[in-house]
Amino acid sequence: MAADPGPGHDRGHSPDHGSASVDFVLVGGVLTLIFVSIMQLTLILHVRNTLIDAAGSGARYGTLADRGAADAQERTEALISAALTGEYAQDVHVEEVLRSGVRTLRVTVRAPLPAVGLIGPDGTLEVDGHAAFPR
Repeated sequence: MAADPGPGHDRGHSPDHGSASVDFVLVGGVLTLIFVSIMQLTLILHVRNTLIDAAGSGARYGTLADRGAADAQERTEALISAALTGEYAQDVHVEEVLRSGVRTLRVTVRAPLPAVGLIGPDGTLEVDGHAAFPR
């Protein structure tokens, strides 16, 4: 006959019974945090790349023979509004500058960093697009 394990012990259950549930919750929480962080970074990079492309396109459009700085600003704002939202197109500046002795058009876009919920970085993105005027 087997000896009785005593009070407080169930037969057939190890002392680690139920630890798999706790492990699952802990690992699931860490994986969720990693996933949300990757999604946040992906969103920021998408917005940044879209703004850079819109600024460059607007600058090239503004240097066409029959266009100017106002056209570049309008085109940049339209591209940003179409790809993202109008909130990102509210601070667009266009100016003519000399770069290495060449007259160029610079389009600068300042936009808020996108955030997932209340987490994520707080600040602004600033990107430039340049295009040379034809000679």
